Amino acid sequence: MSRALVLFAHPCAESFSAALHDRVVDRLQGAGWQVDDCDLNAEGFDPVLGEAERRCYHTLEDNIRPVAEYVARLRAAEALVMVFPVWNFGYPAILKGFLDRVFLPGVSFRLEAGKVRPNLTHIRKLAAVTTYGGTRMRALLAGDPPRKCVTRALWHVCRPEKMRYLALYDMNRANDVRRAGFLNRVGQEMETF
Repeated sequence: MSRALVLFAHPCAESFSAALHDRVVDRLQGAGWQVDDCDLNAEGFDPVLGEAERRCYHTLEDNIRPVAEYVARLRAAEALVMVFPVWNFGYPAILKGFLDRVFLPGVSFRLEAGKVRPNLTHIRKLAAVTTYGGTRMRALLAGDPPRKCVTRALWHVCRPEKMRYLALYDMNRANDVRRAGFLNRVGQEMETF
């Protein structure tokens, strides 16, 4: 059975992001994936990369020690699905902190002659499921950093066979019909992921 790591980053259980998270987990399990459901807020993940960790960032054995459990979970995954809202045209701090603290040299990438080489090539499938308060045009005018980070930076360290970036824009004005349609789209994508 293939293993999927689902990273969920929203503190409120009644949020639309939580509904998306539930749909992702349910449909992946229904499609036969073994899901490692990592709710960063519920697990109390500390997103702060402190001085001691930063100083040993490039020391391969030492850099993993503070986050060894999360590194093991990432290394066991064949798929990575991130579910998060876009806040201020970026990731929620807890997800950004996860990437800072867990996507380390020797874990997500290798440095060879100063160049970043992919090190998560066992992750065959990569997806992001997200919502934006503003319109797609507003996100484009801001450069859409979350989309670029997933489709370029995370893609580069994984080199997945399949990648999806599923976004509901203009969430501030989304009605029940649009939200239900997006939930259905996400469910369908996860059924065939």
